[in-house]
Amino acid sequence: MIELIPAIDIIDGQCVRLTQGDYNAKTVYSSDPLEVASEFERIGFKRLHVVDLDGAKSHHIVNTDVLRCIARDTHLTIDFGGGIKSTSDIETAFECGASMVTIGSVAVTHPDLFLSWLDQYGPDRIILGADVRDGMVSINGWKEDSAQHLLPFLKKYIDHGVKNVLCTEISKDGTLNGPAIDLYDRIMEAYPTLHLIASGGVSSDDDILELDRHGIPAVVFGKAWYEGRIDINKIQ
Repeated sequence: MIELIPAIDIIDGQCVRLTQGDYNAKTVYSSDPLEVASEFERIGFKRLHVVDLDGAKSHHIVNTDVLRCIARDTHLTIDFGGGIKSTSDIETAFECGASMVTIGSVAVTHPDLFLSWLDQYGPDRIILGADVRDGMVSINGWKEDSAQHLLPFLKKYIDHGVKNVLCTEISKDGTLNGPAIDLYDRIMEAYPTLHLIASGGVSSDDDILELDRHGIPAVVFGKAWYEGRIDINKIQ
């Protein structure tokens, strides 16, 4: 069965969701991310994807207090992303309780630094973030498109030992229009042993089951859950 990973996106310490990465299209779902995380744990989820959206558009991570609280007061396995731009940032994320970190922008702008982290922490703790718009990898909180085409970008790092990739199709994110299954099919066809985490567009449990039928290893979801569109009994 596909691995189920609920998401908490943080702005100003609140649990929010954006649409297509637009900070002006923000919906606040809770002022207490710890309460949301604790509810995920009570339901039976084991894993949590936490995104520091303030950090994603800055030059460092910001919402460390939220990460620390969730890690301290739950047993969830947390992967944390957003704003990790330096060795100090990645050290802080792990010190605050992240089990894994998702790194996107640095893998594009400073590949040697990314590879040094991969060597230091190992491929089980480093997730390569590959956020895509029109086939190109986007960086800096999706404010900038790089010159990196997705599949060659992935190959470079898979060849260096990356095992986990979180791929968000930006045009789908927060739209509830269904995930980019064709994109994920192409990735899995090219790299069949990759632990690919699909993200963006999930609108219902049917979307999750369809990803599972296509052999996608894992999925992140947020807005569909918060708006009551996912029936956990159908996907567990």
